[in-house]
Amino acid sequence: MNNSIALEIKNVGKTYKLQDGNSLKALDDITFNVKQGEIFGLLGPNGAGKSTLINILGGTVIKSNGLVNVWGFDLDLNPRQVRASIGIVPQEINVDPFFTPKKLLDIQAGMYGVAKKDRITDKILELTSLTDKADSYMRSLSGGMKRRLLLAKAMVHQPPILILDEPTAGVDVDLRQKLLENVKELNKQGVTIILTTHYLQEAEELCDRIAIINHGKIVALDKTENLLAEIHLKKIKFKVKNFKNIGDKLDDHLKIKYLKNNQISVKYDKTISNIENIIFKIKEKGLEIEDIMTEDADLEDVFIKLTKNL
Repeated sequence: MNNSIALEIKNVGKTYKLQDGNSLKALDDITFNVKQGEIFGLLGPNGAGKSTLINILGGTVIKSNGLVNVWGFDLDLNPRQVRASIGIVPQEINVDPFFTPKKLLDIQAGMYGVAKKDRITDKILELTSLTDKADSYMRSLSGGMKRRLLLAKAMVHQPPILILDEPTAGVDVDLRQKLLENVKELNKQGVTIILTTHYLQEAEELCDRIAIINHGKIVALDKTENLLAEIHLKKIKFKVKNFKNIGDKLDDHLKIKYLKNNQISVKYDKTISNIENIIFKIKEKGLEIEDIMTEDADLEDVFIKLTKNL
């Protein structure tokens, strides 16, 4: 990753006029940059404005105000160049059942004006682990394969930026892992990735930086590790000999979660409580501690803190 800017979003807003005469502000003058070669996470609850932004970049929604610049091309002045620079992998699976993956990719490449001699269909099929299904009809493809095919379709014109909208939604754990491996491999080859996901563990694992959007506004934007460091919440796990239910909390600030293998987890705010105090309270409940494991907060804690009550 270098510091060149692949995508610049500056004061971008979108307001919809409603039938009752009122208006709905889907995006409220948001500003951020995506650096060349990074994996950038765009997270937020349903209705936060993520889809509106993706549709603006894809040319299906017209922004109300602001600047969108992709690889030096202004969206208003050079819409074709912007669209050629971006590949979008949609959340919904929508593929023609009468074509094979290879045929579908060739058709898609033709729609982008890619000359036959310049097409890399076989390479894309290999990258997305679909080579052995190149000549199979869609009805024989699993849900995970169809998701990988959506990724392949977005790559036919070799865009330097890929936008992945919930790329692993609805697939099982094994297929999700395969998709994530595909994403990592593409990024290693220099493709800039913008990822939206509801699986916060994915974002934590993949993303160099993350923007959290809520009610059309950017409420946080930083390196992933810096976002995690801002949260005061920590977790501590105890393995106990005489495992038993001692209620759902130790006090007003210490919530308990019961785990497998005689373990309990306690989430605490390090500005209010400390480990010594927690150990004392657990022993006070009659539990005998065998082992202690500490954990830092995860991205889910950050997400909840930044999006609740906003």
